[in-house]
Amino acid sequence: MAFRRSPIRRSPIRRTAALAAAATAAVVLTACGGTDSSSSSSASSGHSGHGMGSMSPATPSGAASAAQGGHNAQDVTFAQEMIPHHRQAVAMAGLAPSRAASQDVKDLAARIRKAQDPEIATMSGWLKAWGEKVPDASGSGMESMPGMDHSGSSMPGMMSDGDMKKLQGLSGDAFDKAFLQMMIGHHEGAIAMARTEQGKGAYGPAQTMAKSIVTSQSAEITEMKKMLGER
Repeated sequence: MAFRRSPIRRSPIRRTAALAAAATAAVVLTACGGTDSSSSSSASSGHSGHGMGSMSPATPSGAASAAQGGHNAQDVTFAQEMIPHHRQAVAMAGLAPSRAASQDVKDLAARIRKAQDPEIATMSGWLKAWGEKVPDASGSGMESMPGMDHSGSSMPGMMSDGDMKKLQGLSGDAFDKAFLQMMIGHHEGAIAMARTEQGKGAYGPAQTMAKSIVTSQSAEITEMKKMLGER
């Protein structure tokens, strides 16, 4: 006698188990989805925060470069007046090798030429870049330098034609004394011009040069006064 299996009893159990498993999976997926969404939102928010940080205001170096690039009328005046002022100092210093008796005076004159020649070139470059007139060179630095600029106003510390011709005619100790006295006055004039630039100028490199002039020429004035005191 043959017996038939009854599949009907186990089928509901399997179906119930399957439904329960599906429900559990759905809950898990929903939870994961919420977590991922939250994480994604948080990550997105965090990334967005970094992005805003990277879009912060311009760096100080960029602002400094922009500020350094600007110049005003005082910067132009400083360069246009300091160039002939320096040229005269260089011309005076150029007399020392063949006329001075003191090696200290000769050494000082050499330092003055070494410092001021490059500054003349630098300031001439500024004026060209700004489209401004570069003062004409007068060859020796003496023939066309009566101590006046092109507008006719006196620049502080500039020697007159008579002063320059007198210096040319001296030699030995007499030259040394006259050179030191004149150069002290010349340096004092340059320092006054440089201080004006420091107070009213806008161009960074010009202000830096003005500060250097005040520092270096003040030290040289002290040195020259000491040299005069020893004579």
